[in-house]
Amino acid sequence: MSPIITPSELKNFPTDNLIILDARVGKDVYQNYLNKHIKGARFIDLDKDLADIGEDAAFGGRHPLPSVEKFAETLSSLGVSEDSHLVVYDDKNGSNAAARAWWMLKSFGFENVQVLDGGFQGTEKEGLEFSSGEETFEKTEFIKKENWLLPTSELETVENELTNHSSTVIDVRDAYRYKGESEPIDLVAGHIPGAINIPFSENLDEKGNFLKPEVLKEKYLKLLEGKPENLIIHCGSGVTACHTILALDYAGFKIPNLYVGSWSEWSRREGKEIAREA
Repeated sequence: MSPIITPSELKNFPTDNLIILDARVGKDVYQNYLNKHIKGARFIDLDKDLADIGEDAAFGGRHPLPSVEKFAETLSSLGVSEDSHLVVYDDKNGSNAAARAWWMLKSFGFENVQVLDGGFQGTEKEGLEFSSGEETFEKTEFIKKENWLLPTSELETVENELTNHSSTVIDVRDAYRYKGESEPIDLVAGHIPGAINIPFSENLDEKGNFLKPEVLKEKYLKLLEGKPENLIIHCGSGVTACHTILALDYAGFKIPNLYVGSWSEWSRREGKEIAREA
């Protein structure tokens, strides 16, 4: 199954077992959800449901993963069942939280999970129905699982892989952040020494939709030519990195490792080298 679904495909999708998740983020986001969302969509919160934020971002980054047990409780509260077909959207072309939700759902064991291409903005012109207020649904029960199924890398692993030149570490943040020209979110500007920069925005066309899978495949084959095949993807806090993991999966590549702590962890960890091109 393609990890991407278009608004027109969603409009004509059978409603049996379909659950839509609204993963928008930002100021007053829940109120925005209550004001208007795709009909039937259930709200999932980046900070509360898709992360387990700790006291010190130097250990885990700004958006550490919750335990699989905690995520199972979230899914139960959202009425998700084992046979649900899940479609996730945000308002940043998947780069805010929809791709992170996709990664977590896939890593939990779901096969039928997709991200809405173009996000919330691309839905109205396709004639999708909207609603407001709370959605009503019944809670479900989940068998608890022990581990995330998709591969992740810890800070020490990233450091060792770079030292041994055995993995390609991709930083998907905007180029100005990678170069260390400025840093709007984390405390220090720069990048992990040895990491290469392929901004997540390059996964999209001029309209904000994902490039065709064959175009993405050609693009990444060219960019990664001659580099180690093992990939570790990171960003600021392990959220936007999932956008590139999604794009790579869409293009037919093996799903790479996610460095969840990302720059927010590395840049805060005492003694870690920081590279700049500014």
